[in-house]
Order: sequence, then structure tokens, then C-alpha cells
Amino acid sequence: MRKSLTVLSAIAFAAGLAGAAQAAPCKDAKGKFVKCPPAAAAPARCRDKTTKAFAKCGAKNTEPVPAAAKK
Repeated sequence: MRKSLTVLSAIAFAAGLAGAAQAAPCKDAKGKFVKCPPAAAAPARCRDKTTKAFAKCGAKNTEPVPAAAKK
């Protein structure tokens, strides 16, 4: 019983540390909450218009790949 309580408290402590590390980017050096920076945009992907195969963006006869609908 005592061993399982120790393991359970260690897991709870680790989960608490993980939550604190996740919130750190939205705080300034003084510890005050600030607006989080926007997430980086996904890199653009292009495909060949005739073969529909992926191609380097900017090449001849290419078009951007349509974005998937978010659920």
C-alpha cells in the first residue's frame, strides 16, 4: 500500500512539472502571463497540375495543394 502511494505521488508530481513546462512560453521573464506567439504556419506544398504529383513550389505548371478541412 505504501509503495503504491509513493508511486502515485511521483506520477502526480511529474504530471505537474509537465504542465508547468507547457505554460512557460506564455510568461515573460518576471513570471507574468503574456500573449503567446502565434503558431508557425505549415510550409506550403505544391503539386504539378497535369500529373497531380508533388512538386517544388515555383516550378512551371504547379499549383498549391488545397488545405484539408479541419474537424
